[in-house]
Amino acid sequence: MAAVASRSRITALVIAAAVIVMWFVPPPEGLTAQAWRLFALFAGAITLVLTGALPILTASVMAVAAAVLTGLLSPEQAYAGFGNSTILLIVLAFLVARSVVTCGLGTRIGHLVVSRFGRSTLGLSYCILGVDSIIAPAFPSNTARSGVIFPLAYSLANATGAQPGGVSRPRLGAFLIFSGMLSISLSSTLWLTAMAGNPLGASIARGFGVEIGFSSWLVAASVPTLAAIVVMPFLMYKVMKPELTSTPEAPAAARRELAKLGPLSRNEKIVLVTFVGMTLLWGAADALNLDSTAIAFLGLAVLLVTGVVTLKDIKQQGDVLVTFIWFAILFTLSSQLNELGFMGFLGQRLAHRLGGFGPVAAAVTLPVAYILLHYIFASQTAHLLALFGVFLEVGVTLGVPAAPLAYQLLFATNYFSTITPQGGSANLLFAESGYLSQSELYRYGALTTACHTVIFLVIGMPWLYLITR
Repeated sequence: MAAVASRSRITALVIAAAVIVMWFVPPPEGLTAQAWRLFALFAGAITLVLTGALPILTASVMAVAAAVLTGLLSPEQAYAGFGNSTILLIVLAFLVARSVVTCGLGTRIGHLVVSRFGRSTLGLSYCILGVDSIIAPAFPSNTARSGVIFPLAYSLANATGAQPGGVSRPRLGAFLIFSGMLSISLSSTLWLTAMAGNPLGASIARGFGVEIGFSSWLVAASVPTLAAIVVMPFLMYKVMKPELTSTPEAPAAARRELAKLGPLSRNEKIVLVTFVGMTLLWGAADALNLDSTAIAFLGLAVLLVTGVVTLKDIKQQGDVLVTFIWFAILFTLSSQLNELGFMGFLGQRLAHRLGGFGPVAAAVTLPVAYILLHYIFASQTAHLLALFGVFLEVGVTLGVPAAPLAYQLLFATNYFSTITPQGGSANLLFAESGYLSQSELYRYGALTTACHTVIFLVIGMPWLYLITR
């Protein structure tokens, strides 16, 4: 233990020294010193987490403190993320989702699903992806949808005897929780209306002569996305090796447990009605011009008024505060980098470097580079706004057909969300479940993103060229 702590301290000192060196190195031409130094702080924080030298909360707090104390950012700029509605939605969805578990409804749901599909752990994973893929087109906010899928994955983990924190069957719990993260990324890829940034990207693509509608998106996404939905749970099943695999007796056992539970309790009924109501309102949010965060506030208010959730319950959810702080910080730092022109600078530099590439090489390199750059983003929509148009323009200039490339980049904007814990706001409920460590999230995130990239290039690109000719 002492040796590990010593290595972590040495790693942290080396990274801190690298950040200091970058601080005093003149910025590349076309980039301000402010943007360059903020990037040094952001990259240093992410590297500290990736190497395991510091927890993500500690690294984030250090970065924002340095940014304000050195004058890189004003306090108003640095703390803007704490008032962001998307981040508030995550916190509220987390509290509501936990009420599903604490009132006993989650256990009931878990046993019900296991009684129907629980003959194997892999079958439960496919069940999560199946449910999400069906409800996704009605949810323009994938963050809101995570508030539906997380309780399902969490309840299934509990129903199979997996406990958070590595107490019992940790790999089984981690596999089912990560299946939820994986599911959100792929269901958002499958449907135009499953992620708020998708229609925005379609409108940008229209400027390049690419018309994308609900049906054309579904046709384009269907082949590579369905291939990923089939392949990825099985791949992660082999990689994560859950302790429990075949469970032929589980459905009968689950039915016995359901019988013991008896009818729904008062609290279960209240949570069920509240949860279904929130789900319906989230699904209709765009059509009725409703704010998703306000819907979450309403749901939590109902649970507080009825006594299902108490102030004591909220005080015990310390992990919610931890998530709120580190994500708000990284979201703000990433947003400020974008506003300072750092993301556009990278896109333009990449365009210059690809000047001699042919159409085929550019068609492969551009999506890969676009995906790798998500390591420095904490928002899928911000990434799309900063780089989608730039990368599409570069590809068209190099002779890549606009339609296949536009679809590739738009699909990547969804499936690369698992690349880091902060890569998509929908990840955070799963990241703070207690089943997955930060290092596991980065490792599994990199693996799934790499596999998705291969699937969408090898299977998706020929399909896109075929249907857009």
